[in-house]
Amino acid sequence: MKKNIAIIMGGYSSEYVISLKTGSVVYEHLDKNLYNVYKVHIFKDKWVCVTENEREFPIDKNDFSVQIDTQKISFDGVFNAIHGSPGEDGYMQGYFALLGMPHTSCGMYQAALTFNKRDLLSTLKPYGIKCATSYYLNAGDTVNAKAIIDKVGLPCFVKANKAGSSFGVSKVHSIEELPKAIAVALHEDDEVIIESFLEGTEVSVGVINYKGETTVLPITEIVSENDFFDYEAKYLGKSQEITPARISVDMEEKVRTVAKHIYEILKLDGFSRSEFIFKDGEPYLLEVNTVPGMTEESILPKQAKVAGISLTELFGNAIELALAKK
Repeated sequence: MKKNIAIIMGGYSSEYVISLKTGSVVYEHLDKNLYNVYKVHIFKDKWVCVTENEREFPIDKNDFSVQIDTQKISFDGVFNAIHGSPGEDGYMQGYFALLGMPHTSCGMYQAALTFNKRDLLSTLKPYGIKCATSYYLNAGDTVNAKAIIDKVGLPCFVKANKAGSSFGVSKVHSIEELPKAIAVALHEDDEVIIESFLEGTEVSVGVINYKGETTVLPITEIVSENDFFDYEAKYLGKSQEITPARISVDMEEKVRTVAKHIYEILKLDGFSRSEFIFKDGEPYLLEVNTVPGMTEESILPKQAKVAGISLTELFGNAIELALAKK
């Protein structure tokens, strides 16, 4: 009997548009011979199952089921395609854990930790994971611009602590630019992380559980046409994403080892994509994404393709591993 699979997409953050694209690609490529696949839109004002003719049916949050006309659909598993809150920060993971519902992303704690850049880096530093020098601010804090620049230097990056897709990120070249950059970050989140600028080759490393084994995918080199790998570079074609990356064998081995180590330290499941910049030949961690983009043009699916894994195999593997956990 075919399993009923819900693909959750949308979300509460600025990333909802990208999430809808990811969810639609997953819907298109999941094997319909194996699964009955349903699109589920998760927004603050509604949770609805959307049929192919665009009819909407409300999700019963008591058991995450849906009544479509006279038929009640109970789901066997969930493919999580929500970037940002509440799909990447632990909320949906906690909800599904309470229901005993299998899903394709990592656990509640891991999602919350990786979504919080400050907490993630603080957790990994004792394991020898290198990262940029940083300064923390919360909404309402007094901003001592001189103290910030004295610690992190110029240029520096000002980032919303809990946001993705480069929302709330600015590159600051002078002390005068700092207040505006902080305001931009605070528009996305009430916590800010300010980091020193790392000049070097930027790479993205996908790590997944594939057929029960932790697998590091081919590495992607990021070459942005803009000042950094911002929203335009990520989604509007203002970058080159070169897979496999043009790095030395030694650099490749180092970053593969670190990325896999992070996946195992954090006890991740499902997908992860970690971003690094090489400084003096060593990989410095920027962030870890546990619900990365999954369109045909997204980095991790391109890496999987180079590894000989199709989208149907990539998505189906995630579903099967999730169902096996139950």
